Amino acid sequence: MSQRNREGKRGARERLREQRERERARAKRKRTLGVLGAVVAVFAAAGAVGMYASTSADDSGKSGGSVVPPRGAVGKGRLVIPSGKAGKPGKAGKPEKPGKAAPATLTVYEDFRCPGCKQFEDVFRTTVHELQDDGRLRVEYHLVTIIDGNLGGTGSLRAANAAACAQDRGAGAFRAYHDVLYRHQAEETRDVYADNDRLIKLADTVPGLVTPAFRKCVEDGRHDGWVRKSNDVFAHSGYAATPTVLLDGKSVYGDPDKPLSPNKLKRMVLAAARD
Repeated sequence: MSQRNREGKRGARERLREQRERERARAKRKRTLGVLGAVVAVFAAAGAVGMYASTSADDSGKSGGSVVPPRGAVGKGRLVIPSGKAGKPGKAGKPEKPGKAAPATLTVYEDFRCPGCKQFEDVFRTTVHELQDDGRLRVEYHLVTIIDGNLGGTGSLRAANAAACAQDRGAGAFRAYHDVLYRHQAEETRDVYADNDRLIKLADTVPGLVTPAFRKCVEDGRHDGWVRKSNDVFAHSGYAATPTVLLDGKSVYGDPDKPLSPNKLKRMVLAAARD
């Protein structure tokens, strides 16, 4: 056999080997996507809470950059956005203002890309607002970026920064924009909130929110470092999933043996007022 023939056969074997390796890689990716799809299907079929677990501190949770808290942020490191009257000390620390306080504090760890968080908001939004407006409940929001870490992308970070920019405009603007983001949430695999223009367009549905200062805050990522710090603290908090919901420091959501309903939450908050 000539040297040229041997080299030709060797080259053909190499090409065949490379093709088989590519096919194995494609098959592995399909199996991974199939497992992910099956997990999502189980959550949907079971009607479960749909919580997403954080397996590790993701890239978006690494400390770094300047930490600029939004206006009105409270708690240790000013990592909490409060909504409603100051209430009992929760995980975030003591109320920042004296005077008559809401008798109960709801602490919520959320990710704007998290479908379980949307489920919680869609079911409990009206009840939580009612209790807030009656002065019975204060909500303390911790914004985290689990989905960015688990699925890739930057939508959790970008949306959280935009929500913090809304908080700069006032607590009412934060609450309204927070609700808009959850109402318009896409599937978590579609990283639509990575687009600042989309976030600003949604903000335009909140009267008076979009100003040159708000737009610059969103586009410059003014609060990115603050969001990363919030996520880093969450990753080391002992809590591992979103949403994590605490009432006066006690976990009340996500236990299938003790399901929470809007009426049950209302009864618990009213009971806190009598204590």
